[in-house]
Amino acid sequence: MKALVAVKRVLDANVKAQVKADGTGVNIANVKMSMNPFDEIAVEEAVRLKEKGVLSEVVAVSCGVAQCQETLRTAMAIGADRGVLVETAEDLQPLAVAKLLKALVDQEKPDVVILGKQAIDDDCNQTGQMLAALLNVPQATFASKVEIADGFATVTREVDGGLETVKSALPLVITTDLRLNEPRYVTLPNIMKAKKKPLVTVKPEDLGVDVSPRLKTLKVAEPAKRGAGIKVPDVATLIEKLKNEAKVI
Repeated sequence: MKALVAVKRVLDANVKAQVKADGTGVNIANVKMSMNPFDEIAVEEAVRLKEKGVLSEVVAVSCGVAQCQETLRTAMAIGADRGVLVETAEDLQPLAVAKLLKALVDQEKPDVVILGKQAIDDDCNQTGQMLAALLNVPQATFASKVEIADGFATVTREVDGGLETVKSALPLVITTDLRLNEPRYVTLPNIMKAKKKPLVTVKPEDLGVDVSPRLKTLKVAEPAKRGAGIKVPDVATLIEKLKNEAKVI
């Protein structure tokens, strides 16, 4: 069995995002970039399934600029067998990424596709669902536990009311939640081994996919600064302020 895992290069989770002066987006020049944390969980889960003997191959895929090769090398250092980069300078939106992944799925024929539930840069939470729709296969989103056996996947999902367990035949699209696993620390020997693993670069036109943006970002702005808290002398004053100033009661 084969797994295809999608990974995205995003602003490092420990870096404070700065909005560009013209309000057109977030400044990513000369700042640290890393693998999307949810995608790192997806890679870890695929590698664990391989270590259990469930999977025989893990293929990491990334879409974006040439620097995404670094993200793919990280995925291969975690344990992915090879990488595929769909290189483009275009600002990729979820539908475009889903179409690119569909084209690669049609080529690779994986039994399961695993990706993070969302990227921490745009928080769209759309790519996995769109990919499942384009492939016309089942999906199990927000996974906190995954078991695969006998051609079926049993996935425990995190929902508002608690946990939900679903079972589906393969092929299947799975999106990962935070509590699925804790990604391993990437060691230097594995980083060196990853440099020797195969990495193929293709273009969107090679896959026959139009990645032109469908949406236009009008403005990006930082959230309003919170006002300082105040102390009140008694409960009566607190209630008065909550009622007349904050208007929450």
